[in-house]
Amino acid sequence: MPEKLDRQKFQEMQVLEQNLQNLLMQKQAFQLELSETQNALKELEKSGEDVFKIIGQLMLKTDKEGIKEELINKEKILSLRLKAIEKQEESFIEKSEKLRQELIQSMK
Repeated sequence: MPEKLDRQKFQEMQVLEQNLQNLLMQKQAFQLELSETQNALKELEKSGEDVFKIIGQLMLKTDKEGIKEELINKEKILSLRLKAIEKQEESFIEKSEKLRQELIQSMK
C-alpha cells in the first residue's frame, strides 16, 4: 500500500513540475510582451506628433494620446497577469517541495 501512495505522490509531483514548466513559459512570454510594451511607451515619448500603428499589413496614422493610453492599459494588464502567474508559480513550487519531502520521508 505505501508503494502505491508513493507512486501516486511521485506522479502528482511530475504533473506539478510539468505545470510549472508550462507556467514558466507563459511567464517568459508575458515578460517579453511587457518589455516590448514598455519600450514602445519610451519610443512614443521621444516621437513627434505623427504616430503610426501597424494593423495587420497596414500602417495607419493614429492619435498619439490614444495609443499612449492603449499601451499604458496593456502594461497594467500584463503586470497583473505576471503577478498572478508568479503567485501560481509559488504555489506549484510549495506543493512540489511538500510532495518531495513526503517522498523522502517515506523512503527512510
